[in-house]
Amino acid sequence: MAKGTYQPKKRKRAKTHGFLSRSESASGRKIIQARRRVGRAKLAV
Repeated sequence: MAKGTYQPKKRKRAKTHGFLSRSESASGRKIIQARRRVGRAKLAV
């Protein structure tokens, strides 16, 4: 039987969606700004 699609890994998650990776690109910085504007508790993973 095949296993599920999502095999979580903390390092991979942080590298692709984390705060530092978001901060590197201009579009990522826009995402962080937008989430700050909304008042999110967590800006990134």
